[in-house]
Amino acid sequence: MSSWIESGRKHVWHPFTQMKTAPEPLPVVSGKDELLVLADGRQVIDAVSSWWVTLHGHANPVIAEAIARQAATLEQVIFAGFIHEPAAVLSERLSGHWGGHLTRSFFSDDGSTAVEVAIKLSVQYRQNTGEPHRTQVIALDHAYHGDTLGAMSVGERSAFTAPFQKLMFDVIRMPSPVAASGPTTAEHRQIAMETLVSYLEYHHNEVTALIVEPLVHGASGMLMWAPGALREIRDVTARYGIHLIADEIMTGFYRTGELFACRHEQVMPDITCLSKGLTGGFLPLSVTMCTEEIYEAFLSDDRMKTFFHGHSYTANPIACAAALASLDLLETEETRRKVKGIEEVHRSFLPAYQAQPGVADVRVTGTIFAVEFAEATPGYFSGLGPKLYQFYLSEGVLLRPLGNVVYILPPYCISRENLEKVHRLILKSLEWVREGNAR
Repeated sequence: MSSWIESGRKHVWHPFTQMKTAPEPLPVVSGKDELLVLADGRQVIDAVSSWWVTLHGHANPVIAEAIARQAATLEQVIFAGFIHEPAAVLSERLSGHWGGHLTRSFFSDDGSTAVEVAIKLSVQYRQNTGEPHRTQVIALDHAYHGDTLGAMSVGERSAFTAPFQKLMFDVIRMPSPVAASGPTTAEHRQIAMETLVSYLEYHHNEVTALIVEPLVHGASGMLMWAPGALREIRDVTARYGIHLIADEIMTGFYRTGELFACRHEQVMPDITCLSKGLTGGFLPLSVTMCTEEIYEAFLSDDRMKTFFHGHSYTANPIACAAALASLDLLETEETRRKVKGIEEVHRSFLPAYQAQPGVADVRVTGTIFAVEFAEATPGYFSGLGPKLYQFYLSEGVLLRPLGNVVYILPPYCISRENLEKVHRLILKSLEWVREGNAR
């Protein structure tokens, strides 16, 4: 075992990690449900679903068996000119969950590429339908949509994107209906909507799409929207024929308490992006779904109206089989009970957090819980985050703070006992910080 750990030290480059100063990565040998087992035998509660992907827990037997069956039948086939059952059935079932409004699924590999596809679909739709002047994309403050160039372009400009500033395309940036810090109020919604409506009144003919993370800005600190804002955005974009792109990569598959976040406000987007939990955390896969109207704009005897985009592993049969098995689990009453139970535990702890000094805000949407530590220098680069990360790991819990915001996004199989343990540890960390241990 020590040989592969040493190989990792010598040859692996980890994501979002300053390799010179970062502590040694923890070697994981197995996982089961909400637990990760380390090489030294310790168990760690995975309270963030391994970057928000592991819906049903590690090594879920239903998904593992579906993968094994598919791997023994058809592991891969080029998806240009071919079709296979897992992709066909998955497309139909996903469309059904959008009430048949989103009829077409374009497969790719991860969340960033799903966003790239969505933007390209919208822009080429305008080209194909005789509106080439409509190229502007509207994005919201505090947004994160991925790390490829197009996805970064529609995300918040930050230190993460600064080296690539000249390579990214310009977007129209609008206020988001959230508070950057502290509680979100109706005023945030009002400012966001007044700004958007005012701009579109004069410039709607230049705009092709508006992209949102519905209800929750994940990477920016689990910032939660003012109620009703998503519905208003849908109404105004529909009025002007602007594509609403719903990036449900993090919020999809019951993370917000509904199968998709858009359901909370009865919103039907023109395009949606799905990934992360799509396969239950087992394999990379993403889908960009769109309406039949958008799809039909690419049907032509003119080959130049083709959507020239693809990936080698587009609609990989094994990944599609995993997604179907995950959907089977999601569609059960048992999963809905688990989702409801997680939210109930989150909400039961709200009074305890609200009574604590040093809490700037505490918020819950579905299975997503976030507590914002009062901090002189808030934000992702707050020095508090790395110290809290190590404190939680020392207590056997994986929590990956977003700067001064600590969030819980657990697998749905997590036991009530372990979820309560995670909350008690965060409450303990508030006291730990007050005592000066994070200096």
